[in-house]
Amino acid sequence: MGSGFPPTGATDSCELPVNKYEVNCLITLFYNLVGEVAERPGVVIGLDRNAFRNILHVTFGMTDDMIMDRVFRGFDRDNDGCVSVSEWIHGLSLFLRGTLEEKMKYCFEVFDLNGDGFISKEEMFHMLKNSLLKQPSEEDPDEGIKDLVEITLKKMDQDHDGKLSFTDYEKAVREETLLLEAFGPCLPDPKLTVNTPQAHLTCFTAGFPGVGLEVNRCTEIMCGPVALTELLLL
Repeated sequence: MGSGFPPTGATDSCELPVNKYEVNCLITLFYNLVGEVAERPGVVIGLDRNAFRNILHVTFGMTDDMIMDRVFRGFDRDNDGCVSVSEWIHGLSLFLRGTLEEKMKYCFEVFDLNGDGFISKEEMFHMLKNSLLKQPSEEDPDEGIKDLVEITLKKMDQDHDGKLSFTDYEKAVREETLLLEAFGPCLPDPKLTVNTPQAHLTCFTAGFPGVGLEVNRCTEIMCGPVALTELLLL
């Protein structure tokens, strides 16, 4: 199965669900987040794992370390340990504005922890264990998670082989879209909606002291019909 992410070649907005103004704004934001590294010769320009995970946590409300690591690997298509500007643009275009088909492929890839093309019982267990809150009264919380895995398989395992293929997952999600993130949140939290481009840029760069993002300049770049807040939260 191919990746849910678009190919990371040119950043031509004609091939993406974002227009050229939005691409320019994402490029500006990327280089402000990268900071001084971009000015040092011989250094790979990109967002490393820790910086990228911080963005996922601060801006998109993600907290699961395992899921955030898988999202990073999804963005880092060439596996060089950092997210380049083209990977940043192509990844965010799907992450924020992808079709249901694209998001299903992306989420399945995130949940397929070992990359073998299936979501196994063991993978479900690890992801659900990380995403569910433990109740103090539970004597053996693992048993409750195992029961949940069995319930999930009964609901989603169409061919009853004890694991989920993409075909199983796709059919279940098309019948009930809430199952898209069945094993943990790996898309932006819709509750993080803001009303203005300035407010969103402030939120987006919160927790990055010294980034020095020129909010007004980046907002001016967004002179197209779609506001930056729509780009980052639709």
